[in-house]
Amino acid sequence: MYLNAHTYYSLRYGTMSPEQLVKGAIAHDIDQLVLTDINNSSAMPDFVRVARAEGLKPIGGIDFRNGDIQLFIGIARNKEGMRELNEYLTQHLLEKRKFTETPLCEHAFIVYPLESVPKKSLHKNEYIGVRPHQVASLFTSPYLKFQDKLVILHSPTIESQNDYSMHCHLRAIDHNILYSRLKPEMCARHEDRLVTAAQLRKRFRGYNFIVRNTLDLMAQCHLDYEQKTSKNKAVFSISVEDDLALLRKLANDGLEYRYRNAGDTIRSRLNHELKIIAKMGFAAYFLIAWDIVRYSMSRGFYHVGRGSGANSLVAYCLKITDVDPIELDLYFERFLNPKRSSPPDFDIDYSWKERNEVRDYVFKRYGTRHTALLGTFNTFKTRSVLRELAKVQGLTKAEIDAFTSNPRKYRNADEIHRKIADMAVRLSNFPNLRSVHAGGILISAEPLTYYTALDLPPLGFPVTQWDMYVAEDLGYEKFDILSQRGIGHVKEAAEIVLETRGKKIDVHDVKRFKADKLVQKRLFEGETIGCFYIESPAMRGLLSKLRCSDYTTLVAASSIIRPGVARSGMMKEYIRRFHHPDKFEYLHPVMKEQLEETYGVMVYQEDVLKVCHHFAGLDLADADILRRAMSGKYRSKKEFQQIVQRFFDNCKHRGYSDSLTKEVWRQIESFAGYAFSKAHSASYAVESFQSLYLKTYYPLEFMVAVINNFGGFYESWVYFNEARRLGAEIIPPCVNRSRMTSRLIDQQIIVGFVHVQHLEQKFAKHILAERNEHGQFQNIFDFMQRVQAGPEQVSLLIRVGAFAFTQKTKAELLWELYGNVKRKSKPVAQTKSLFEPAPRNYVLPALSHSRLEDAWDEISLIGFPIALSWFGLLQNPIKSDMHAGMLTKHIGRVVEIPALYVTIKYVKTVKGEIMYFAAWVDQNGNYFDSVHFPDSLKLHPFRGKGVYLLRGKVVEEFGHPSIEVHALRKLEIQQDPRGGMG
Repeated sequence: MYLNAHTYYSLRYGTMSPEQLVKGAIAHDIDQLVLTDINNSSAMPDFVRVARAEGLKPIGGIDFRNGDIQLFIGIARNKEGMRELNEYLTQHLLEKRKFTETPLCEHAFIVYPLESVPKKSLHKNEYIGVRPHQVASLFTSPYLKFQDKLVILHSPTIESQNDYSMHCHLRAIDHNILYSRLKPEMCARHEDRLVTAAQLRKRFRGYNFIVRNTLDLMAQCHLDYEQKTSKNKAVFSISVEDDLALLRKLANDGLEYRYRNAGDTIRSRLNHELKIIAKMGFAAYFLIAWDIVRYSMSRGFYHVGRGSGANSLVAYCLKITDVDPIELDLYFERFLNPKRSSPPDFDIDYSWKERNEVRDYVFKRYGTRHTALLGTFNTFKTRSVLRELAKVQGLTKAEIDAFTSNPRKYRNADEIHRKIADMAVRLSNFPNLRSVHAGGILISAEPLTYYTALDLPPLGFPVTQWDMYVAEDLGYEKFDILSQRGIGHVKEAAEIVLETRGKKIDVHDVKRFKADKLVQKRLFEGETIGCFYIESPAMRGLLSKLRCSDYTTLVAASSIIRPGVARSGMMKEYIRRFHHPDKFEYLHPVMKEQLEETYGVMVYQEDVLKVCHHFAGLDLADADILRRAMSGKYRSKKEFQQIVQRFFDNCKHRGYSDSLTKEVWRQIESFAGYAFSKAHSASYAVESFQSLYLKTYYPLEFMVAVINNFGGFYESWVYFNEARRLGAEIIPPCVNRSRMTSRLIDQQIIVGFVHVQHLEQKFAKHILAERNEHGQFQNIFDFMQRVQAGPEQVSLLIRVGAFAFTQKTKAELLWELYGNVKRKSKPVAQTKSLFEPAPRNYVLPALSHSRLEDAWDEISLIGFPIALSWFGLLQNPIKSDMHAGMLTKHIGRVVEIPALYVTIKYVKTVKGEIMYFAAWVDQNGNYFDSVHFPDSLKLHPFRGKGVYLLRGKVVEEFGHPSIEVHALRKLEIQQDPRGGMG
C-alpha cells in the first residue's frame, strides 16, 4: 500500500537503493508498491527488474514537486501511463518551467495530497491522498464526503528511524544550509519509513473504505519492461530485408575501395560478418553508423572510428573506421558475437569543433522523441561528501580543508568530526547529480519516454535520466559520438596546407602513410611532439626502447603504455622480451599458444579474454564480464566476485600451483583495467600515423594546427618552441596580420589574439571585422578612430607588440594612446568622413627600449618570450656545449647541461617516497628526459618553471638515454626592467 515510495534517485532526499527498497518492502509483508521518485524516473527500469526478480509487483509513477512543495503524484496504470507521465515531466524539464497544471492522462492516476487539493471537480482518474498522521483530523475535513476518492498516501523515504539523520543531512546539503537551520517542510516526516501493511491498516482503522480504495487503485496498475531485448531503431530503410540488401551492397562497394582486388579469404570474412549481423538483428545499427559518417564526410569533417567496432571488416568497408582488421588479424567476434554479454558500440571521434554539428544531425535525422544523449550520475565520493557534510555541520573552511586532506587524522578529533566521518561512509557512492555521458547517444525504436523522462543540460540536447548500465539492461546499444583535439590537428593541418600550398590531402590514405619510409624514420627518431597519443615523454621513451618504426609495433605500444601495465612491471618485461626473445620462459604452455605474438605478455583486452578462457576455462561470456568489471564497467559486485572465484576454482581443478595461478591473476588485474582492445590501439595508431605524416611533410602547417586546437600533452609554448625548432619564425600578435588563432605566412607564425591574456574576445573580433571591411590600420590613431575600445585593451596590444609595424617604440605608442584617448571615436558602422580629425603630435625625449622589455611583456601577456629565448634571459649565461643529441655518446659519464623545464611526473617508490621523471628542452630546442630519485630531491628540489643547470649521470635503458640527476640548480634570469607594468 505504498503509493509514494522514494529511492536515493530522489536526489539528496531518498536514502534507499531500488534493491534496498524492494527487499525492505518484502520484509515488511508488502507485495506491491508504487515507486514515485521526485521529478525523475531514473530508478524505474532497475526497480522493475529487481521487483520482478524478488516477486514484488512493480507500479511506476512520479512525485511532482516545485522545490519542497509536493503538488501531486502520478501513478501509471501501465507502460503507456508511464510514457504520459514522463512526457509531461520532460516538457517541463526541457522548458525549465515549474509545474502549474495537472497533466491530462488516459493511462495514469493523479493523487493530490490532502493539503494541496485543487479547488475544482476531480476527474475520474484523480484521487486525494491521506497521510497516516492526518487520519486523526480527517473527520473535520470537507473532503471526507468524497469517500470514493480517498486513498492512503504513505511515502517511504527511509528504511528505518536510524536513517532519518542521513535524510536530513542530504536535505541540508541540497539547501546548502546548516543542519540546524533545516525547517520541517524541507524534510520528510519521521513516519515516512517502511512499515507493514498491517500497521497501515491499523492507522486507518475506522476508514476501511480508504484502504479498499488504495488496493483497488493498485489492482488496476502494473508496469513491466522487457529486459535485454533490443530497443534500438530496428529498421533504417523500410524493412529489415531492405536493410540487409543495402548493407550488403555498401559493404561490397566498400570492399572494392579498400582492397581493389580482394581475394576469397577477405570476401569470405565479409560474408561471415554479414551473416552474424543479420542473425543478431544489427543491420540498422551498422547503417545508422554509416549514415552518421556519410553525413560528416559530406560536410568535410574528419572522424576516427575506434573501439571494438574496428574489429569489423564491414565497418572498415563502410568507412566507419580506418583500421584494416585483416592486416592485424582482428577477429570480429570480439565486437559482435551471440555469447557476448554486453551490446556492441561504435566509438566515433570528431574534432571538438564539429561534434555538436554531428549530434545535431543525429537528433534532426532520427527525431527528438526517439533520440537522446545518455545520462550518467555523479556520486558522492569520500572527500566530496566529507566536505559537504562538514559545511552543513558548520566547520570553518580551514577546518574543512584540514579534515578532507587527512580524514584519518581528524576523524576522532571530537564528536562532530566522528559524526561527519560516519555519515560520509553511509552516503558514499549515493547518486548526487545527474550528468551526461562522454559521448553516448541512443536512437530508439519507441519514444524514449516509455522508459525515461529527459533532462536538458547546458549542451542543449535531451538526456536520459539513467546511465549506460540501465541502457544495456533494457537492450539499448549506444553510439558514442566523441570529441578529441587530435582530430582537430589533422583536419586543420590539411586545411592550412590547402590554403598555403593549394594541395589537397586525403588523410584517410592511411596505407600510404604507414608505408612511407620518411614517416617511419621520424617515428623511429621520436620526432612526435604534437602527434596524437605518441608525444608524451613516456610514450616517446617507449617508442625509442622498442625501436618503433612500424604500425604493428606502434599498435602494441599504444596499449602497454597504459598505467596499470607500467605499475605491474609488465611493460618493462615486454620490452626485455622484445629485445631478447630467446631469453625468457612462458609461464605456461597456454601462454605460448595464445600470446606468442606478444612474447607471453597480455597486451590487449583480447589477451585477457584468451587467458581467462584457455588457461582458466571460463566461458567467453564470463571472461568478458570479468574484463569489463576490471575496467569499472560492472553493476553487480556479487556477480563479479562469483566469476573471480570460478577463475581460482577452475585453476585449482586443472592442477595449477597456487603461485602460478596468483601470478597469472596478478597480470590479468594489471592489464584488464587499463589495456586497450587491439582494435582500439590500432585506431589510435592510425591517427598517430595521420599526425606523423602531416608533421613529416608539412611541419609548420601541422604545428600551427596543434597550437590552434589547444590540445595535446604540453602547454602551448612547447608547440611554439617545436615550430621554431622546425624552422618557423614566431611573430608576436599584430593588429594587421593576426587572426583569432595563429596563422602561417611563409615561414612565419603570427601569434593569434586568443593567446593574449586579458584581451577581450569581443574586442579582438571587433578588430578583425573592421580590418576585413575597411582595410589595414595605418597607425594607432587610425586604429583608435576605427575601433571603439578603452585604453586598457589597446595598451595590452601595444605591450604585446601588435603595433610594431608603425616602427615606433612602445613608450611612444603609449604616449599617443593616452594623449588621444579622450577624443571622440567613430562608430564602426559609419563610413569614412571627408575630414578626419588630426592626431595630436608630441615632441618626446629619446625613450629607451630593449628586447628584454619586450620579452617580459611577452611573458606576462602570452606566457613565454619571443624577443629572447629563456636561455637568452639568463642573468649569467651558461657556456656549455652539452646538448640532448650528445647524451648517447656519454653513457655512464657525469655531465652538466642547462635545460628549460617542460613537464614533470611524480611517482611513489615501494617505500612510499616521491621520485620524479622530468622532461626538458636544451638550448637547441631538443628534448631529453631525467630521473630524480628521492635522495636527490631532498637535497635539490624543483623550484618551479624556468631554466636549470642539471648535473647527473647519463644512463641508458634499451637504447634510450636519460640523466639520473645528482644535483640541479635553478638559474636566475634578468630582472624585469619595466617597473610595475608586469
